Amino acid sequence: MEYYGTLGPTCCEPTILKKMFDAGMTGIRLNLSHSSLEGSHAWIYHYFEAAKQTNGEKKLMIDLIGPELRIGYLEGDMGLSTGAHVVIGHGGILVPEEIMPHIRRDQEILLDDGKIKLIAERKISPRSWRCRIVCGGVLTARKNIALPGCNINNPTLTEADLKNLSLAKQYQVTDVMLPFVRNKEDLIILREALKQNNSEDIRIFAKIENMTGVEHLEELLPYCDYIVIARGDLGNVMPLSKLPKVQAYIAKVCKEHNKNFMVVTQMLDSMIRNPYPTRAEVNDIYHAVHQGANALMLTGETAHGRYPIEAMKMLVETANGSLEEL
Repeated sequence: MEYYGTLGPTCCEPTILKKMFDAGMTGIRLNLSHSSLEGSHAWIYHYFEAAKQTNGEKKLMIDLIGPELRIGYLEGDMGLSTGAHVVIGHGGILVPEEIMPHIRRDQEILLDDGKIKLIAERKISPRSWRCRIVCGGVLTARKNIALPGCNINNPTLTEADLKNLSLAKQYQVTDVMLPFVRNKEDLIILREALKQNNSEDIRIFAKIENMTGVEHLEELLPYCDYIVIARGDLGNVMPLSKLPKVQAYIAKVCKEHNKNFMVVTQMLDSMIRNPYPTRAEVNDIYHAVHQGANALMLTGETAHGRYPIEAMKMLVETANGSLEEL
């Protein structure tokens, strides 16, 4: 079993990373939607300094931008109150231009993995819409944006992705994660980019985050090393009540084809704030292991949570204990 954390402000010091390794962590993810390999140089250096003090090879995974859509930069945090209104597009929250033709009246717009929900009410201009805030929250820069039911065909790799892939070997990257994989062509494009940068040995993790990826699941298997059940955005494109069934389906297909898979998102979300998990969260880990998961990952729990060491320890102990007989 592989256990990944996510590199961030609360776990970037060598002493903390060493304790996470001691707790059983085998690798770490760097989210390049918010930074770059060059911009994360200090964090990566600290990671490998801590890794030197432990036994075994430690993985460094980069999570690309890929076809994922994100809002632009904000000057500080933006509070969005339920029931109020906000403008998206020109003169408001900056969003990718390619989404504007897809917005219609009553279109649902999800921000930050669905934590914030808007409904489009009135078109102000060709580049902006007035939206009602159905579910508010605090929005920060570069969070993802999704339009359920819309098929927005944007490029597999961004310019920033290509730059980071060109530096992957230099920074000792072992794994690359591609978000919002839609079909085998996305993975072929990524594999070719790795080949061009003499990085063919880097493992490919294909994130399933939309129904297109679910529908093309079997065709993806020969072109990646791992399937990733990424439940954040995947849960935005269906009623949440259906998500466990879809997770079970993906796990079943992977097991039938002897393909490794990872489960990620909100594994121990309450431990971002608390030193202990909920009963539901440890049960979630148990079921992921018994469905056959080969890897588990923590995201916000280690990147910006208060208890990164405790969260990693809980993840590893629960997963390992799931395989033991009573």
